[in-house]
Amino acid sequence: MTVETFTPKQTTTLDIPGKTLAANSTSTPNIGNRIGFVSLGCPKNLVDSERILTQLRTEGYDVTNSYDDADLVIVNTCGFIDSAVQESLETIGEALAANGKVLVTGCLGVKKDEIVELHPNVLGVTGPHAYDEVLKQVHLHVEKPKHNPLMDLVPDHGVKLTPKHYAYLKISEGCNHRCTFCIIPSMRGDLNSRPIGDVLGEAQRLVNADVKELLIISQDTSAYGIDVKHKTAFWDGMPVKTHMQQLCEELSKQGVWVRLHYVYPYPHVDDIIPLMAQGSILPYLDIPFQHANKRILKLMKRPGSSDKVLERIVKWREICPELVIRSTFIVGFPGETEEEFEELLDFLEEAQLDRVGCFKYSPVEGAKANDLPDHVPEDVMEDRLQRFMAVQAQISADKLQARIGHEYLILIDEVNTEGAVGRSYMDAPEIDGKVYLTDEFDVQPGDQVWVHIIHADEHDVWGVKVDDDQDE
Repeated sequence: MTVETFTPKQTTTLDIPGKTLAANSTSTPNIGNRIGFVSLGCPKNLVDSERILTQLRTEGYDVTNSYDDADLVIVNTCGFIDSAVQESLETIGEALAANGKVLVTGCLGVKKDEIVELHPNVLGVTGPHAYDEVLKQVHLHVEKPKHNPLMDLVPDHGVKLTPKHYAYLKISEGCNHRCTFCIIPSMRGDLNSRPIGDVLGEAQRLVNADVKELLIISQDTSAYGIDVKHKTAFWDGMPVKTHMQQLCEELSKQGVWVRLHYVYPYPHVDDIIPLMAQGSILPYLDIPFQHANKRILKLMKRPGSSDKVLERIVKWREICPELVIRSTFIVGFPGETEEEFEELLDFLEEAQLDRVGCFKYSPVEGAKANDLPDHVPEDVMEDRLQRFMAVQAQISADKLQARIGHEYLILIDEVNTEGAVGRSYMDAPEIDGKVYLTDEFDVQPGDQVWVHIIHADEHDVWGVKVDDDQDE
């Protein structure tokens, strides 16, 4: 959807409603060595789950999609906001009730005492990206399988929880910012950039496995390499700086869609726009602006002002008219006045952002913003959320109406009983709109086809496949 309230879930095909329960077994089951895995939270958490599952499969463990069949269940938790914490705690309880043997990892794992107090029977608790510790705990409770080199094969790109044709590529852990509404640094630590050779190597393995779209993620994609002073490393025999721009330039050589998420609006982001204009990476920026009022941004410990942001957006669109901008905002931040909220609505009208998510301020335990005065009443926050969504819904509807009559390259995600469903470069999976091709069955997930748009609503568009000689 183009306008949505915040949701902590990252969903794929699953057997338990609302949860990502991994089922990537590719070998004969090892009786007594079966692991169930539930992944909650954002794409960054999903990548952590994929890494743990890859190592489990490498060691010969079988992954099951049922609590009943599992010899142990791992729950990878989210702890970003209160609703995510509640979902994680409920999922742990659900797994304990259904199976009894549960390990907990992920962001909520930093609050071990809270987990153990509510669920004293969990076998162990670890924090985020604690891959080795999770495996050590598994070894304590489920015997490590005997290795069978003929059966226990794992593809070199590892186990994926996304469809075959797209993948999340995480380039760093942690964050150096101290936004007052966020506790991520206390959970995941400061910025820790992955070596650029490792990132590019993983990208190449994914592309070799027929991935058609790489979604670049981190807590702060723009900060990539700052912690290592953008040191020069080597990839494919050539020197490459650990820097966002050089990373984008190298990824563009893979010949697939490259989509940037969680881009902090540093000045050097301006240098990425020409790469988008020339078609090297997708003209799509996911930038969490959070608000438009200077005072509220200062209280949030976010830089910038609406005037400067609007100026940059104008320049970006002059360089790359096809640019699509996604953002997220918070309404009802402590102290937000009606006038300051109206300024946010004015910003929306002027910025004309393509994709927007919004959520009400949530007093996350441990966040500095909780100590601010003048918290906004719930009914006022809800009213502002609905007014915000109404403004953005009209902007979205107008923008999608403008697509009618144009042709776009579409990446097919699924084919169901009604036809095919895909996405254009304007649409990230899970969070943005879809392109529906009614009664089109002569395509497969991962195909890229040209589509003529014939209809739109405020969230999605409909189209028909054009001549095959235009397919790519």
